[in-house]
Amino acid sequence: MSAREGLLTPTNSEELARLICSIASEKLAEDIVALEVRELVSYTDFMVVMTARNIRQTKAVHDELREQLKSVGEVPTRVEGLEEADWILMDYLGCVIHIFTPELRDRYRLEQLWGEADTLQLDHGD
Repeated sequence: MSAREGLLTPTNSEELARLICSIASEKLAEDIVALEVRELVSYTDFMVVMTARNIRQTKAVHDELREQLKSVGEVPTRVEGLEEADWILMDYLGCVIHIFTPELRDRYRLEQLWGEADTLQLDHGD
């Protein structure tokens, strides 16, 4: 079953984070982590961090997320890095998505930077 089948409009930022993780997993993003940062920052509730194998895949993951989230009424307030595509940031207010190539994920280490954040427990397969 594709992530698009039976998509429901997320009613809160946690549901949105889970949907993002599911879509990204389906598009073969790797090492997907949802960090709950609502107690640490004022601009978002979750940061979803993932790795794509290369620039082509970062763009493909971005395109799939944008299309599927738009189908449930979610559009980003901003997108950065799409031209270079080694680190694409998509801001959905309640969730900020970071799609990295392996090299940049290793360089910036967001999970370590936000090490005090709780990690959202994802269902098997996400």
